[in-house]
Amino acid sequence: MAYRTAFGRCLLALAIAAGTKSGPCDAADWADSSKILKVAFASDISGLDPAAIQDLFGNSICRHIFDALYMWDYLARPYQFVPKAAAGMPEVSTDGRIWMIRIKPGIYFADDPAFGGKRRELVAADFVYEWKRVMDPRVRSPNTDLLERKIVGLDAAAENAKTTGKFDYDADIQGLRAIDRYTLRIELVKPDYMFLYVLNAPSLAGLAREVVEKYQDGSGRVMSHPVGTGSYKLKEWQPNRRIVLEANPGFRDVRFPAAPANADATTKAVAEAMKNKRLPQIGRVEVSVIEETNPRLLMFNNAELDLVDVPGDVAPKMIDAKGRLLPEFANRGIVLDRGVELTTTFSYFNMEDPVVGGYTPEKVALRRAICSAYNVNDEIRVIRNNQGMPATQPIPPGAEGHVANFKGFATYDPATARALLDKFGYRAGSNGVRTRPDGSPLVIRQTSAIGAVYRQFDDLWSRNMRDVGIHMEFDIQSFQEAFKASHMGKLQFAGYGWSGDDADDFMRLFYGPNSGSGNLARFRNTDFDALYEKSHVTPDDAERSRLYETMTKIVSAQAPWCINAYRISNTVTQPWIRGYRKNAHFLIPSWWYLDIDAAAQKARRP
Repeated sequence: MAYRTAFGRCLLALAIAAGTKSGPCDAADWADSSKILKVAFASDISGLDPAAIQDLFGNSICRHIFDALYMWDYLARPYQFVPKAAAGMPEVSTDGRIWMIRIKPGIYFADDPAFGGKRRELVAADFVYEWKRVMDPRVRSPNTDLLERKIVGLDAAAENAKTTGKFDYDADIQGLRAIDRYTLRIELVKPDYMFLYVLNAPSLAGLAREVVEKYQDGSGRVMSHPVGTGSYKLKEWQPNRRIVLEANPGFRDVRFPAAPANADATTKAVAEAMKNKRLPQIGRVEVSVIEETNPRLLMFNNAELDLVDVPGDVAPKMIDAKGRLLPEFANRGIVLDRGVELTTTFSYFNMEDPVVGGYTPEKVALRRAICSAYNVNDEIRVIRNNQGMPATQPIPPGAEGHVANFKGFATYDPATARALLDKFGYRAGSNGVRTRPDGSPLVIRQTSAIGAVYRQFDDLWSRNMRDVGIHMEFDIQSFQEAFKASHMGKLQFAGYGWSGDDADDFMRLFYGPNSGSGNLARFRNTDFDALYEKSHVTPDDAERSRLYETMTKIVSAQAPWCINAYRISNTVTQPWIRGYRKNAHFLIPSWWYLDIDAAAQKARRP
């Protein structure tokens, strides 16, 4: 159903929210309900409780509904970490353990019956409450690794909850306190020079306790009734069909950022077009869930979507071999913005699985053989249409700790794969199919997803494994089903992409104590863990990068992952979209920075 709002009523609501007077014929200067941004997701969200989710699409919605303490600056290059709900950068004690973060006054939650008709301000206690939720065993958060073993007293509170069956949210925790209305005091177990960079995570945003207590399910989760302080609020969620956001009428006065002094011409032009505009300009965002790539591209071509990331499998339909828009699109004023993502795609082995897991030489050999048998170059050339490059390590280029020219992970070499399998007892029978060293069948079960592009991946894996005598079977699941099973350790072998902001976001995926949360492979190595812990207390960037390099060597030797590709992201926007600039830290665009030129949209011209 199309969304309509009475013109006068809309302006009246905006005027009241802004505390200003407005006549019935004035044009809305922000949150214009006549401006509707139409976008698409490749899969549905898993929910909208930031403590309980970890998927890309759900987190992207939560970033618009909730306010984290910090964020990545939209326009600054090199990238800069800046305050969002925080009033400034943390004040850190000389020993690095006490952090004081002040919250901006005047930030309010969207109206909700949970607040009893009163306007509810965001305060420091809302962050304390949400961080406790992340650690509450009842909530079963997949994000506990952001806080575990870091804050004095928080782990003990979580352990006590496991014993008593209930987390005591009213109990004082030494390392996590709201010492006044707007001041958050954090006491770390030890200095942590990477802690700042987790403070933009949606799961650590401020949440109102009243909302959770009113709408929580049996697990203490609020998956479909998010109430935050961000630029948008949830209007509608039809699972597997669409998500609709509306501008939060109580959102504070935030303006589009000015271009940095060193900005390039494109960034300056974007900033000039949006100069001093109050955010958000767009009153409504409609997200369609469209799993297949071709329909998304067709909808964009028909102006039914306003921007779209062009997946590699359909890139040649819009982009030439040199990374330029094809003339038929460029001539229509469509704009392409592209760049290498801060993302690594990989296929992980469950290190606790009896077939592919373990640390004995024959298990390491099996994993390396599987990785060597997979032709990632074909993946990039055929499936991704050259919109990517072979990955060499977990940390992608552009992030601290990426080692130039690193060699160590298995690369495509089927002869080496066969030699490894032969040497360690995975012998081929008369039918050419290999068995395990004990003579039992060798079957690799890979979990895959729904959609034509995933069928291409499955076919490539199947052919490559058959070439070296390995029988592979595929279990097709929805992303939500697979991701849940991944965290429970139920999958043997599965492929994902992981996006991060810094090296630690990738290295924590191998830290032993994070098994079951970020560490889906359940990889455990005492040397790696010691180096990972040391990286957090190392202030020198160069020394920390050397630690990351050593950690990378350990992972490459044990092969809990097959490293696949670094993706190139291609985002196309319609001629009437204003304010878009690709930012590697926002894999899904930040819609609150965008605007629609209504006249250009009506005329379908730049």
